[in-house]
Amino acid sequence: MDSIGENTTGYDNSIDWVPLSLTFVEYPKGDLFGKLLAMFSLTPFVILSGFVTLILFRRDLHTITFFVGVLINEICNTVLKHILCEPRPLARNTNLLYSEYGMPSSHSQFMWFFASYMLYFTFIRLQYANSKAFKEFFWKVAGAVSCITIACVVSYSRIFLQYHTWRQVIYGALFGIVIGTIWFTIINVVLTPYFPTVISWKISELFLLRDSTLIPNVLWFEYTNIRHEAGARARRRKSISAKSQ
Repeated sequence: MDSIGENTTGYDNSIDWVPLSLTFVEYPKGDLFGKLLAMFSLTPFVILSGFVTLILFRRDLHTITFFVGVLINEICNTVLKHILCEPRPLARNTNLLYSEYGMPSSHSQFMWFFASYMLYFTFIRLQYANSKAFKEFFWKVAGAVSCITIACVVSYSRIFLQYHTWRQVIYGALFGIVIGTIWFTIINVVLTPYFPTVISWKISELFLLRDSTLIPNVLWFEYTNIRHEAGARARRRKSISAKSQ
């Protein structure tokens, strides 16, 4: 018979287990507003998931380089945190935190990098073909306002949930805007002219990489081409069916 308290599972109970808290967010119990802000606080991870999906299914060079900028922005944030070593405003269990340092806010820096880059992309790079000027301007402004609003909400959520101070969030936003501006300039001025050369490489053909920089509206381009191809295939099928009869 096993003695009382003896470990019969075969596992070592002396090992301390800690959670992977990259997406761990706490909020005041029973506070619906706090819960909503905690959900908004997960927006960066939703955006990262979107990047991975777009890269896997679209293979567009601009999306890939945009994502590289996101990674560089995160590396810069980690370096700054360990240089400044400013603690978070609320004492928490460090096992439940991705980083014990709070300056600058990584969520704020991520969101404002993304928002600033999208603003530049929308008003400088994004063009609509065969579209009325007012309609084009409306959708651009709507997209810009949406990005800024979400960035503001996520930034405020980090303050409300006591993960960061106002100062940490503001500096995070400033760093994000600066890095976003620099990275957009690098892509638009330095890297984009080399995209046609890159897609001609054998490795690019192997991974089906593409460059849609010169296409004014990629969604409309894909829609019209797929509709045309689907119609042509349907007519071809009917023609073969008629001949077989």
